[in-house]
Amino acid sequence: MKQTIKSIRPFIGSKNFEESRAFYRDLGFEEMVLENNFSVFKKQEIAFYLQDYYAKEWIENTMIFIEVENTDEFYKELLSLNLPEKYASSKLSPIRTMDWGKECFLHDPAGILWHFGEFFNKD
Repeated sequence: MKQTIKSIRPFIGSKNFEESRAFYRDLGFEEMVLENNFSVFKKQEIAFYLQDYYAKEWIENTMIFIEVENTDEFYKELLSLNLPEKYASSKLSPIRTMDWGKECFLHDPAGILWHFGEFFNKD
């Protein structure tokens, strides 16, 4: 294919749409409401669609990886947001270091698992 790919925008669901909307705004994403049960959330070049739709098996098997410049600094910022205190079903897990890089994990209120990490340079 000769066409340039500009972005990828996954569709994710929510158990409680209003709670998930607030969670992602608190996480620093800008929301654009498309319909009363459908929004797009953007931060820099990253975007995803949030739907007022819940299918337990689908939600609990959804994982999204976002590459960040500095996992340690990003994790500190996540800690400062106090998301697990604001959203009882949200969970923030500490940084793990593997042979390929390091990452931390954040479960959203519905159970979607977000990975935030960086890759080690393989020179």
